[in-house]
Amino acid sequence: MADQRPIGYWLRLVDGLIDDQFAHTLDEHGVTRMQWQLMNVLARGQASVEMLDAAVKPYLVAGGETTLDHLTELIESAWVDATPTGYELTERGHGALDRLTNVVAGQRTAMSAGVSEDEYLTTTRALEQMARNLGWSDEA
Repeated sequence: MADQRPIGYWLRLVDGLIDDQFAHTLDEHGVTRMQWQLMNVLARGQASVEMLDAAVKPYLVAGGETTLDHLTELIESAWVDATPTGYELTERGHGALDRLTNVVAGQRTAMSAGVSEDEYLTTTRALEQMARNLGWSDEA
């Protein structure tokens, strides 16, 4: 066990592999990961740009990127409508999100094959605790 890799190694590796797989899978269906994230937020109801920015903040590229950079194609596809107070998912958008959700669920199942539900929960709880130990909070 002397050459066991530290948790940071595995976190970065798995994070990168998840990002690559999600990007590839979603690209096959004509959306980016950010667009998929935005559609999930809008499935809960209408939202302003500020609300969308806050909801997807961990996925935005540093340096001033906003959700507006990603909404245009969703609007052109008639999956999202702009309203006087923000944006909302259209009926067509709900249908597309349902299809994408099934694809993503299959990917998540494949990703966690061989990992029991207890192991998965233990891992996510341990990572959440480590994040809290490093200063993260739900409000952050």
